[in-house]
Amino acid sequence: MIAWLLAGLGLVILLLAGDVLVRGAVNLSLRLGVPALIVSLTIVAFGTSAPELLISIKAVLDHAPGIALGNVVGSNTANILLVLGLPAIMATMHTSQCSSHKTYIYMLLSTLLFISLAYRGEFDLTAGIILLAALGLMLWDQMREAMRHRRECREAADTELLEGLEEADPNMPWWRIGLYLLLGLIGLPLGASLLVDNASIIAHTYGVSDTVIGLTLVAVGTSLPELATTVMAALRKQADVALGNVIGSNMFNLLAIIGVATLFGPIPVDPQFLDFDLWVMLAASLLLIPFVFLRRDITRLWGIALCALYGLYVVAVLV
Repeated sequence: MIAWLLAGLGLVILLLAGDVLVRGAVNLSLRLGVPALIVSLTIVAFGTSAPELLISIKAVLDHAPGIALGNVVGSNTANILLVLGLPAIMATMHTSQCSSHKTYIYMLLSTLLFISLAYRGEFDLTAGIILLAALGLMLWDQMREAMRHRRECREAADTELLEGLEEADPNMPWWRIGLYLLLGLIGLPLGASLLVDNASIIAHTYGVSDTVIGLTLVAVGTSLPELATTVMAALRKQADVALGNVIGSNMFNLLAIIGVATLFGPIPVDPQFLDFDLWVMLAASLLLIPFVFLRRDITRLWGIALCALYGLYVVAVLV
């Protein structure tokens, strides 16, 4: 029971620390004159993935690579089936009005690259460099496209970006920015340590592997920020935010988190991933085709179906 409570405490600390770190980093960048466009494409994207990143690094250093890989693969599956499914049950998401073809193709390419590298048996430094290089190319292309759009409607684009960054406060005092950064930098490693250490204890207590704990408990926990964002976006009828949040998060999970984690040590690939979990992740990604290319809405019926599929996946992993 104590291990469960400490793991839960670690997760709460991680989520809060990730939030305040993003707030501090965004406002520091804006106060230093960094354009809102650059902030939205880099700092916010990396910052919201900070909990998963710290967990993966901690898991690699603690010789529990199953948690690191399970966290990424499980989070990507949960992001599509659970994070899109639950909000759709509350309110239909009108994804038929969205245009996310390009980023979705990037996500699929990232998924295929990740699976192909997994068949090498481990994610070593070479695989990590390949993943980070792919991330760099995609970020460069997105930034180039965003800059072109900004030139076409400069003032409107700047205003829209600042309003879209909920963390942005042009009048935030320096002392509060510093406090946010300090709390984030202290809280993230503390929360990651509590969660990974106690997740391993839970795994050993119940006789399950680190991989299973990473695919379920840790994966769902670190998907909570995406779930909260998507629920609010669905209730506000902002389907583009909901869908974009999931697609962007999945791409960063595959390329950035495992890419950076390999700098701290190799990550062996459990045969379970090659036989089952990676293909479930790919299948879940392909389920988005009707919503991205055929302009279908994610209705309540679709939401129930997605959540049911996730429930079946969790049962299959645990049995």
